Amino acid sequence: MTDIILYTIITLSATGVIAAIILYLVAQRFKVFEDPRIDLVEEALPAANCGGCGYPGCRNFAEACVKSDDLKGLFCPVGGNDTMAHVASILGMEAKEQDPTVAVVRCAGSFDKRLRINYYDGPASCAIESNLYAGDTGCVYGCLGHGDCVMVCDFDAIHMNTVTGLPEVTDAKCTACGACVEACPKHIIELRKRNKKDRKIFVCCINEEKGGIARKSCEVACIGCGKCVKVCPHEAITLENYLAYIDPVKCRLCRKCVMECPTNAIHEINFPPRKDEDSGEQEISALNGEQIKSESDLTNNADI
Repeated sequence: MTDIILYTIITLSATGVIAAIILYLVAQRFKVFEDPRIDLVEEALPAANCGGCGYPGCRNFAEACVKSDDLKGLFCPVGGNDTMAHVASILGMEAKEQDPTVAVVRCAGSFDKRLRINYYDGPASCAIESNLYAGDTGCVYGCLGHGDCVMVCDFDAIHMNTVTGLPEVTDAKCTACGACVEACPKHIIELRKRNKKDRKIFVCCINEEKGGIARKSCEVACIGCGKCVKVCPHEAITLENYLAYIDPVKCRLCRKCVMECPTNAIHEINFPPRKDEDSGEQEISALNGEQIKSESDLTNNADI
């Protein structure tokens, strides 16, 4: 009995050793070489694995950087220019700087501006509701308000405003990963150039219906009147399908278009209070009018 146990142990041990040797030889034979620079690049990345670069994760992005002849078309929005400069130094390449961007919600159809005409009774998901019907308001382009964009944000940079029913972006936390852009079935979220002090001017509407129909659905809809196009000195505004669009690259933040918009569809964000340049002139005109009226009354009294 003891011999049987001993032979069994020896046989199993020998089998294990032989199998290990075979596996080792096979592994060496089919071993895939991996560039050690991939690990270095991955360590330089922020490890967000958000997919904003266009790859499933930071590891995949690192592999793409190492295998590429240059870094053109490769950019980590979370790490930004500093991270890409570090990656370029590791690979001995040059990384072209890009303007930082930030997510912008292009819908101002709050509860008081875009009244409901029916009520949705189903799963609280923008993706599901958009597949079922146009929405619970007259505007088929507006925000559905279920917060799919909030759920996919890994940086706590977007929240739903319970008063307006619209998502709001916290610029300081936004990394421009683009997850919210992809999650929105109505495509109302856009990545725009991040200016100094996070100032931005944009048309907060994507309704492409004719002016009268759009205005009937939402009080602050763009009606395609074209006044903003005419007043823009930088040719930054285009009008197509009854909808104005401000190019964030061409826009110089002069704010002339904001004052011209009759529906307040153009929003100006993070600007100082506007100085009322016309108030002084209006006061002078009013005083002059009162003075003329007084002189006229005196003349009439004198004639009497």
